[in-house]
Amino acid sequence: MVMRTGSEPRTARSALRARFWLSVWGLVWTLFGTVAFTLAGRTGWAIACGALLLIVTIDLVVVLRHIRQGPHYQPGPDIPPYRPPDDHS
Repeated sequence: MVMRTGSEPRTARSALRARFWLSVWGLVWTLFGTVAFTLAGRTGWAIACGALLLIVTIDLVVVLRHIRQGPHYQPGPDIPPYRPPDDHS
């Protein structure tokens, strides 16, 4: 579990859109590589690109799922970022 430190910026934004476009870029290149190496008769390289294609596709699905989920609850500034210490002095 990640604990809040209280110093998170109020305008912090997720990098999901950037990750989405990087995944699309990777999808295009791995698909191109898989097809090109298959047509060139380089089976090993085609399999390697195909494996990367699978990984990039899974990442793209995960990113899209997270984007569609929308923002999640984040505690406000009135919620302390940690359990206040007990004063038993």
